[in-house]
Amino acid sequence: MKPAADSSVMSPSVPSSPPAPVAAGAPLASSFDAAWASAGVLLAAAGQGLAVKDADSGRYLHANAVLLGWLGREAGDVVGRTDADLFDAATHGALRAADQTALAQGAVLTAEHRIGLAGGPRELSVARLAEAGTVGARRLVSVWADLAAPRQQEAQGRAALAQIEQLQSAMASLRRELADQGLRDAASGLYAKAHFEDQLRREVDLSSREHREFSIVFVELDEAPAGDAAALPGAALQVVQGALGRLLKSGTRAMDAACRLDERLFAVLLSGVGLATAHSRMEGLRRRCATEIVVHEGKEARFTVSMGVASFPHTAHTQAELLQACTAALSEAQRRGGNHVALAAIRLESS
Repeated sequence: MKPAADSSVMSPSVPSSPPAPVAAGAPLASSFDAAWASAGVLLAAAGQGLAVKDADSGRYLHANAVLLGWLGREAGDVVGRTDADLFDAATHGALRAADQTALAQGAVLTAEHRIGLAGGPRELSVARLAEAGTVGARRLVSVWADLAAPRQQEAQGRAALAQIEQLQSAMASLRRELADQGLRDAASGLYAKAHFEDQLRREVDLSSREHREFSIVFVELDEAPAGDAAALPGAALQVVQGALGRLLKSGTRAMDAACRLDERLFAVLLSGVGLATAHSRMEGLRRRCATEIVVHEGKEARFTVSMGVASFPHTAHTQAELLQACTAALSEAQRRGGNHVALAAIRLESS
């Protein structure tokens, strides 16, 4: 009795009363040409199955070693039988329909089938071609190929491509990070002087064309009074630079540019920010610096900063004048004893 048809896995069935098989060693003229036998050997060497059927009855005239191995049968159990004898109804129907289509088209027809074989279900690609000849002697030749290996290779190829894309993305991110590190100061984590000067040139050009205001701020660490117990030793200056760098980054926006100009001098470019707003923001930052605790080698201390604020174009009309105005404002904050924020004088247009 044949097993019930399964839509997902189809198993071979054994007929209760099989027809008398044609001997595998029957004369070539009555079963198959010597050329097809040779082709079967060659295809077997390539891991592919070969079947030759009578086009009218659908009976197998030849099956090579690979196909017999997949079926789990000897040649005498296959030759002379039909797909109805070897497979369940669902599989037989699918194979027979593909055979009939190939016979009607008279050209190579390739179809994929999922068939339950001796070693388990297999995904197979079957290419069919009707052999030319008289109607009664026509034969249908089919080449069977297991799709497991190529599909596994395709999956491995896709996985390899995905890994390559991930690697390329990681390398691009690393290149951006390295390029960014090249522009940054190691101690403070802020941009270096060259970046500040480049951003300042761009901002002056943009503001001149679009008639908009921006501000710059010079921030300098105050010198601790001689004998002050809260002062850090000179070796701890990098600790202070790192703390001030973190405060400057957290107190500015992504569009702003916070930079370190030298050992104690820092600068901030506030894009699109006017003088009053810049002063308010820097006053808050000054207070945070004054309350920040810095620890070095188990000792804690505090630091303060002096700030000078200038804006373009209200306190200066050129880049050079802007830098001079900001420097003068910083000097005024230091003259007041440090820990101050001073504004540059607003220029009055002559009538």
